[in-house]
Amino acid sequence: MKHSLPQFIIAQLLLILILLTAAAPLLATEVEGSRLWRSPDHTRLVLDLSTAVDYQTFVLSKPSRFVIDIADTTYRRSVAAQLRALDLTNAPIAKIRSAKRNQSDLRVVLELTKSVQAKVFTLPANQQVGERLVIDLYDDQSSEPVVKTVDQRQGRRDIIIALDPGHGGEDPGALGPKKIREKAVVLAIAKKAQAAFNRRAGYRAVLMRDGDYYIGLSKRREKARAAQADFFISIHADAFTDKRVSGASVYTLSDRGASSGIAKHLAQEENKTDLIGGVSLADQSPMVAGVLLDLSMNAKRDLSFKAGQAIVKRMGAVTPLHKKTVEHAAFAVLKTPDIPSVLVETGFISNPKEARRLASSTHQAKLAAAIVAGTVDFFNVYAPEGTLVHWYNNGGKRLADNYTIQPGDTLSQLAQQFSVSLNDLRRYNGLSNDKIQVGQELKIPPQQ
Repeated sequence: MKHSLPQFIIAQLLLILILLTAAAPLLATEVEGSRLWRSPDHTRLVLDLSTAVDYQTFVLSKPSRFVIDIADTTYRRSVAAQLRALDLTNAPIAKIRSAKRNQSDLRVVLELTKSVQAKVFTLPANQQVGERLVIDLYDDQSSEPVVKTVDQRQGRRDIIIALDPGHGGEDPGALGPKKIREKAVVLAIAKKAQAAFNRRAGYRAVLMRDGDYYIGLSKRREKARAAQADFFISIHADAFTDKRVSGASVYTLSDRGASSGIAKHLAQEENKTDLIGGVSLADQSPMVAGVLLDLSMNAKRDLSFKAGQAIVKRMGAVTPLHKKTVEHAAFAVLKTPDIPSVLVETGFISNPKEARRLASSTHQAKLAAAIVAGTVDFFNVYAPEGTLVHWYNNGGKRLADNYTIQPGDTLSQLAQQFSVSLNDLRRYNGLSNDKIQVGQELKIPPQQ
């Protein structure tokens, strides 16, 4: 009898503890925010989560809806309002609805306006953001316009330059002080370089992305190939653990090891970004990839190195260099066997002084001009046959041509660019002075 009371009390306490544990709800995952981006071929919806989740998806018809059920998840009232307020312009989504389901799960319903291919995946937390659930809605590709063959201009076609500003959308790239983002800096530089290329006779530049959205590394290579590019330039402004590291660099693809410790570090960081697309970097088997690289990469690697030398020389005239020679690293975005390619690191955004320069429109323009000048230096020697530049370089005379005035153009600068006298340019266009207007069509006299 002496021991029965304590045992009884212990049993009661254990029973109460079990009941309380069973009754206590599990700590639910919380949706903390949402974002939406529109890119040329798909729409991306991102849900920020407090922890990792399990989820299921299915499609409903009449009307067309895509449904995501997220297990043991709740959301703040402000997030529900944020979802409803997302800008759906040009997206295949008419409306986003969300509500609790089964007292524990969260259901998100996307009301669709057209047929899409959906891809859903999670992304782990990193130094910048937490866990995420990503919903990619790809447009129906059956109506995609066919890429036209490059205008041959009577057998003297333009040299096509593929400009690839790194990162974008959900992937901000490196972050500098005062929220300076790599993705914004390199897009600005790429747009300035595109404008500068397109003002030059015999060149046409195309952007791999022209807005704030993400494109996978392999997709960037595919876009360059579809544009029939003669040269691929990937533009970055990266970061390093030591904030004292500074200077611009130019890289080509390495067939072995990286040429420096920083080169290896940067390649690893850049290649990781393809996880943002929810895909593996290994889009070919090792054997197939090896054969492809052996067949065509060696010749292109030599041209890439020569182009890199020309660009790094020009870069050194406008900004301090991290290395005065071309470096090598295994950047996945450069693995295009049939197109010479370089990756330009315009500086280290992790260095406060350099970050301020990179955020400056004036410095961005100088970097863009150096990239263009170096590329032109290279093609003045190695222009592909059949291009207008090759024809120029081999003593050809330019045909009469038209040019549309761009912001920043001057008549004297255009006379120098097209190798004609200022008087001839005035006379040929019936101009009494040097005043020109943006959008004005200028006739370029033929060389005599």
